[in-house]
Amino acid sequence: MTDFDVRDASFEGIIKPGASVERLAGGMTFTEGPVWIEADQALLFSDIPASRIMRWSRADGLSVWRQASKQANGNYLDHDARLVTCEHESRAVTRTETDGSITVLADRWDGKRLNSPNDLVVDRTGAIWFTDPPYGLPGFPDLSAQEQAAYSVYRLDPETGEMVIATDAVFHPNGLCFTRDERHLYIGNSSEDYRQIMRFVVNADRSLSAGEVFAQIEVGVPDGMRIDVEDRLFCTGKDAIYVYRPDGMLIGKILIPEMATNCCFGGPDRSTLFVTAVTSLYAIDLNTRGHQRP
Repeated sequence: MTDFDVRDASFEGIIKPGASVERLAGGMTFTEGPVWIEADQALLFSDIPASRIMRWSRADGLSVWRQASKQANGNYLDHDARLVTCEHESRAVTRTETDGSITVLADRWDGKRLNSPNDLVVDRTGAIWFTDPPYGLPGFPDLSAQEQAAYSVYRLDPETGEMVIATDAVFHPNGLCFTRDERHLYIGNSSEDYRQIMRFVVNADRSLSAGEVFAQIEVGVPDGMRIDVEDRLFCTGKDAIYVYRPDGMLIGKILIPEMATNCCFGGPDRSTLFVTAVTSLYAIDLNTRGHQRP
């Protein structure tokens, strides 16, 4: 298993026999935000500096799905299969409507511009949770354009427009992912000083509490993450996809030739893990499936 770093025997069971990391496409600038479109049997993902959203499918290969994407980063689907996107250039969270028009859902908090919405998830109630670190600010690491005092995780009701700070206790919040029952939320702290995956309790009123360190990435920092049907966490790091049991034990790593930035499950039975990694898109076939929101 040359593409894998096995830490526990259980890890071998989630890799299909003979499977290897496959490079599907390359030549991009910095890829992020993969999301599987079931109806189209295709993957959409962002190429941030090129300000475009790409499309890939087995049938058609790679193409540009949207040009001038305002430096789109994270993507996710809402309950109506509409694309919700974090944009760096506009410093906004947007939704692509069924007619192709784009609605701005959030671009300010307390009258000030957001920093640079980065990654997001949609929960079973339809609420959008997104992170707002400084990485996409104009001229970063120059912070002169920053208006928010903290780097927060927000919860947004897209129907009413109500938005609250879910937590500002993570120094550089980045990727995020719910457990299957949505009783916990994982948030990556993408600071070189911490490199932690945090886990918070989701209370009945959807507030967060009891933040604790779930795991620490060995190389680089945590970025995008997803869970499978067994609640195992797949989290991107500089050298690999880190695979953790629900108790935080690292059972293995899927080694990626470039710095992995994000991942998602897809394919006809959601058993393919797609990985965005700087200039390229990769995939690995697994013996597990990605969790689908109820």
